[in-house]
Amino acid sequence: MQIVNPLGPSDPFILFRDDKAQREILFAEPSDIIIAESPADFENAFTAAQAAHEEGKWLAGYLSYEAGYLLEPKLAPILPEDRRAPLLCFGVFDGPSERAFPERDSLPQDNAFLSPPRAAWTFEEYEKRFSRLHRHLREGDCYQGNLTFPVHARWSGDPLAAFDALTTRQPVRYGAFSRLGGPVILSRSPELFFDVNADGWIEAHPMKGTTPRGQTPEEDDRLRDFLINDPKSQAENRMIVDLLRNDISLISEPSTLHVPELFKVERYPTVHQMISRVRARLNPGLKLREIFAALFPCGSVTGAPKIRAMEILRGLEGVPRDIYCGSIGWIAPQGRMRFNVAIRTISLYPDGHATFNIGGGIVFDSTAEAEYEECLLKARFATGMVPTTN
Repeated sequence: MQIVNPLGPSDPFILFRDDKAQREILFAEPSDIIIAESPADFENAFTAAQAAHEEGKWLAGYLSYEAGYLLEPKLAPILPEDRRAPLLCFGVFDGPSERAFPERDSLPQDNAFLSPPRAAWTFEEYEKRFSRLHRHLREGDCYQGNLTFPVHARWSGDPLAAFDALTTRQPVRYGAFSRLGGPVILSRSPELFFDVNADGWIEAHPMKGTTPRGQTPEEDDRLRDFLINDPKSQAENRMIVDLLRNDISLISEPSTLHVPELFKVERYPTVHQMISRVRARLNPGLKLREIFAALFPCGSVTGAPKIRAMEILRGLEGVPRDIYCGSIGWIAPQGRMRFNVAIRTISLYPDGHATFNIGGGIVFDSTAEAEYEECLLKARFATGMVPTTN
């Protein structure tokens, strides 16, 4: 574990933005940055984060997807070794910054920030892995798996300007920009992982089920109505709702667990998404690690049952997801917290390499052609273009 003192007051920061409500929260000038680069650092990092929390500090940062392997002892032996991002990275803050972000108005809207993206898997490569996952589904090893793969590009220019440009292209509720440690992160996530309010109520918004937007208002409404009534999408969504209900039940008062909304469809610039809500009251006195051990990673990006799905996907995907499918968020001293699901999230590395992943939930009646097409559709959030596939 490293606890790194920042070099200067303007260097490390993390920004959260709800585009639709036109609200943002900036955390700057951290007193410490807690980073776990290796499994040996992981538990000490959580201990340091808990200590800061109990001292009345705010925490803001992220967990990479592979942190989930260390939160579940059964998965720890298969933790990927070739990771490029920290397992955990949290800044320690006195509170949200009250100052405006410097020079925001003068940042150029750089639409050429990323080179044309290239998908790591061709359709033929995707189909091979899809077939292996489908065999697991047929044999009852799991009943949903969220198969994902990377997309690569080169980046240049100002990352924050690019974040602003992406905000204009596709407004979301759970956007985040991080320059705390590891890669620079631009997260354009539309999905809430969980939110805990001041009274200890936790709410999750599992997102599963996608159709494209239409070319005309009439076609758009037809596609939305199709998604609302699509049995396959409803089945996928219900599986994840049930998984999250089970996860949340481990740390909540049983009589309070309920699903106030099921199969709601929201419109985004390029897709319609099906979303449900799960809500409960947390048990009192929980440690931060207990909360994340029960919930992380979000079931909407693993499959079900979660542990077995993660084992299967580890063998199929072959590379770490890093920040993609992890979570970015903040924790207040009194216990309020909010974390997104880090989908539609771009990692920028100092060597000019940019990567983001795409994927989708596979169930028994899924087809490789439709799922691969849906993956490429989701990738348009980054540049407006479908990635090349060869």
